Amino acid sequence: MKIKIIKGDITQVEIEAIVNAANTSLLGGGGVDGAIHKAGGKAILEECIAIRNRQGGCNVGEAVITTAGNMKANKVIHTVGPRWNGGNSNEAEKLKNCYINSLQLAEQNGLKSIAFPNISTGIYGYPKEQAARIALKTVEEYQSEIIEEVLFVCFDEENYLLYQAYQ
Repeated sequence: MKIKIIKGDITQVEIEAIVNAANTSLLGGGGVDGAIHKAGGKAILEECIAIRNRQGGCNVGEAVITTAGNMKANKVIHTVGPRWNGGNSNEAEKLKNCYINSLQLAEQNGLKSIAFPNISTGIYGYPKEQAARIALKTVEEYQSEIIEEVLFVCFDEENYLLYQAYQ
């Protein structure tokens, strides 16, 4: 897999799947979650509601897939990152699972390219440096016969520089 790092807006990326740092309700929120729901339109929310009705939302570390609606991507993979609790609540393993489960879901759907935001580093308060290390290490170690490209889309300069430094 080819790994790239860019600074930008994940809702504008032309790629098969973008990952949404969702909340457990799947009904949209702030940050990247709100931006993806806004850019994708009501089709994303409708599919998220159907998933909620079927399985009751999405647990931390897990992932579900929907249409990308009005965005350039084909699909949105929604994963729920952990809230930072000082490292005392198995946050690193939960964050790692976000990346693994998103990649597995992409493979199951035959998607060759996927873009990740900086999961849990906004309102969930995960330390950006630790999150960057986990994200890059997890993706670098993941073996895939299907996924050809993984893109990390950093919204802010701090995350972009951290990802560049750890790659």
